[in-house]
Amino acid sequence: MIYDMDPEMPPATPSSRVAVIGGGIVGATIALALLDRGHRVTVYDADAMGQAASWGNAGHIAVEQVAPLASPASLRGVPARLWGRHGALSLPPAAVGTWLPFALRLIRASRPRPFAHGRAALSALMLDAMPAWHRLARRLEAPDLVIEDGHFIVWESAASARHGAQAWGAVHAPTAAFRPADAGELERLAALMGRAPAGAIRCLGSGRIASHARLREGLRAAIATAGGDWRDASVRLERDGDGRCRVVGAAAHDLVVLAAGIGARPLAEAMGHTVPMVPERGYHLHGAGADWPADLPPVVFEDRSMIVTRFENGVRASSFVELAPVDRPADPAKWAALHGHLRDLRLPFDAVHSTWMGARPTLPDYLPAIGRSNRATNLIYAFGHQHLGLTLAPVTAGLVADLAEGRAPAIDLSPFSLARFEQGFWA
Repeated sequence: MIYDMDPEMPPATPSSRVAVIGGGIVGATIALALLDRGHRVTVYDADAMGQAASWGNAGHIAVEQVAPLASPASLRGVPARLWGRHGALSLPPAAVGTWLPFALRLIRASRPRPFAHGRAALSALMLDAMPAWHRLARRLEAPDLVIEDGHFIVWESAASARHGAQAWGAVHAPTAAFRPADAGELERLAALMGRAPAGAIRCLGSGRIASHARLREGLRAAIATAGGDWRDASVRLERDGDGRCRVVGAAAHDLVVLAAGIGARPLAEAMGHTVPMVPERGYHLHGAGADWPADLPPVVFEDRSMIVTRFENGVRASSFVELAPVDRPADPAKWAALHGHLRDLRLPFDAVHSTWMGARPTLPDYLPAIGRSNRATNLIYAFGHQHLGLTLAPVTAGLVADLAEGRAPAIDLSPFSLARFEQGFWA
């Protein structure tokens, strides 16, 4: 299933003026990559307070996630995730206009053939994900920002352990591997939980970032040092008489890169694109983590769809997929449920210092949108990375920089073209 690539655009030349719309992890890494290639970059960021999913996620560099969540397995798991005791999927009845059209498209994308197509596309994108993170950390002069120590997946019952280990054992990720947790690791997990888990495996090849705050500050500082202009402002886009995209109220740019996460949908639609993207809202609790081992890799409690990650500034428990509008008030019951998970698992999670809710930008096939626009001659887009925005940001930045300069990207980007949503398959 190969979609037509968007048409060629004039390549950016040295010192081209580039507007990057979005200052999250994807937009910021793109801006830095373009600056490093000699372009003049202005970043427009509507998230001055740093509340977007880029900075509220679990910090997990998830190179093992090569199977799109639009899959037969995910569909089979919907009843348990929606109505089960530890259900982490929320479809608020009042938000049916948001999630129902998305769900119908997801069902179509979950059929065997499109799922296999998506898995191949994500696998190709994931090949350079971890090396790209190490390159970015060195570029920021902070190699310790990336910790490649894998993660644990833990189960609470023998049945879920058998099923889960079998499912992960069947995953063929190009840069990740799985093995049973060894005796020492099981002992550490038992000490953490106050009892032995029913089963646990360790993923090798995945990693985490040490600090969201240090990453965000490092990116902004590197962009400023490289001559980038950062503006904490929202923007509107329009197409001029020559078919080019321009930022309303700003001087003309040679190139516009749309990387605004969930905020990209109205901007792309203003250019004439079809973007069936929804806010997939997640929640977290963040505590000081005084009693959580500093060197313990992330732990996924799969029966509860919860991941707990240790950072420099504490420990974070993250969960939930809630399909609802961005501006809908947060649901306090989600934080209460996270508290309940931590209590039931007897985890050493001390007093909560902060709570967070944010929206992941998710397209129905769970593939990002990366490519050249076929609606405006100077527009490139890179958004819709769902749960993989952190994981795929640095590799996406390199691909976008290649597109901007007319270079052939290292992988086939046709599966990520927005043109896929302009065909009858998605009607």
